[in-house]
Amino acid sequence: MSSIGTITRAGFARGGIELRQAFTTGADLWTNLFPAVIFAVVIFFMRDATVDGTGISLGARTLPSVFGMSLAFSGLLMVATILVTDREDGTLLRAKAVPHGMSSYLVSKIVLVGGMTAAGFVLQLVPGLFIVEGLHMDAGSWLTLLWLVPLGFVATMPIGAVLGSIIDNPRNLGLITMPIIGVVAISGIFTPIGSIPGWLQGVAQVFPIYWLGLGMRSAFLPDALTAVEMGDSWRHLETFGVLTLWAIAGLVLAPVILRRMARRESGSAVAARREKALQRTA
Repeated sequence: MSSIGTITRAGFARGGIELRQAFTTGADLWTNLFPAVIFAVVIFFMRDATVDGTGISLGARTLPSVFGMSLAFSGLLMVATILVTDREDGTLLRAKAVPHGMSSYLVSKIVLVGGMTAAGFVLQLVPGLFIVEGLHMDAGSWLTLLWLVPLGFVATMPIGAVLGSIIDNPRNLGLITMPIIGVVAISGIFTPIGSIPGWLQGVAQVFPIYWLGLGMRSAFLPDALTAVEMGDSWRHLETFGVLTLWAIAGLVLAPVILRRMARRESGSAVAARREKALQRTA
């Protein structure tokens, strides 16, 4: 069997085990799926409001935006959190010590993050279908999702790995969490982006969160709602282009930074981090 086949099988097997553990461990299940529950509650309270200038429910407009935001959060924050945690407890060092361990480790994390993201998506979509009216899907919608979702993962997961590589312990994750929340606030997720100042609109369009939200809205909402979007269009070409640029940047940077991080991993480094953690809790 080729090394690629071995890596893939080992990665999927490990990812499947971790996914089952995540779905059967109360703390992990709550941590990963609680945000989906919160967003469903938010959509519920927005169901009776309408988007200015249209008769479409603000909740219906927001729900697809949240899908895009959740996809970005999974690729950025979940990947970064997993990587930082695995560095501290020695999981990454053990993966480094076996042949093709790092490659199968990365495959397993793709399986884990993808599975948790899919579960969160279902938790948001199913109640959303009953809470709000105005969602619209056709063959074109499914075609959009077929390229948007994989491209969204490729655009965000490598960057999440880079962020996780430069954070030295889980307690410092707030250094990346707060800026990402700030980007969400200006990305048109909960209100149309046209309602914020023009220079902030430009900043929002640099990052993938805005484009993932826009792409999801294009898949789930009628074309009439383009009236509140920039350029009165879903801008599929621009969405594809920006996400592709982020994917290329991440795929170029992530392997280099991850290799450097892996070279620095050693038993003494893990022991030192554990000692610091014990001192903080003492």
